[in-house]
Amino acid sequence: MLRINSADFVISAAGTAQFPRQPMPEVAFAGRSNVGKSSLLNLLVGRKSLAKTSSTPGKTQQINFFLINEGFHFVDLPGYGYAKVSKTEREAWARLIESYLRARDQLRLVVALSDIRHEPPAIDIELFRWLDAIGRPFLIVLTKHDKISPALADARRSAMIELASTYAHCVGVIAVSSATRHNRDRLLGVLGKALAGEPIAIEA
Repeated sequence: MLRINSADFVISAAGTAQFPRQPMPEVAFAGRSNVGKSSLLNLLVGRKSLAKTSSTPGKTQQINFFLINEGFHFVDLPGYGYAKVSKTEREAWARLIESYLRARDQLRLVVALSDIRHEPPAIDIELFRWLDAIGRPFLIVLTKHDKISPALADARRSAMIELASTYAHCVGVIAVSSATRHNRDRLLGVLGKALAGEPIAIEA
């Protein structure tokens, strides 16, 4: 399992020119606003406020880079799909995210978050399809596992596994909870393999 010993904020990049130039491997985290991305990042690194959480969706408007163990980056992509920002802002965020995902050579895995409390909305499925189309390996992480009954959580996870099987570049599905730490270590194990360039096999 990947053990995280240090985590430091590097930069909030508003454009490709600000991306860190070190060739170290990276894992990126993508998801709708308010899906629990910042909480998941804080859970993984064992810090309460490394990634800033907010009751106001859409807070992350730039790409945030965090240096982990002085050897790789976790990359927090802007939350998408938040209706209360302008169309111009949403389009700018989309261009920034796309420029990173398409061109970042050291990107090893995209963690695509979806809220387990709901069936995946069209905007989540659009992300999955797009990542698959550009050939980026991605892991679907179902957040907020503690917010629904175990039976419903199992049903939602099974449905997502079935959906994920249609994507050639999806490496699997894991349900997590930032509140209960459910599957934290399992997720870290997957991230460790991705960063090391090892094959990933997730048991259903």
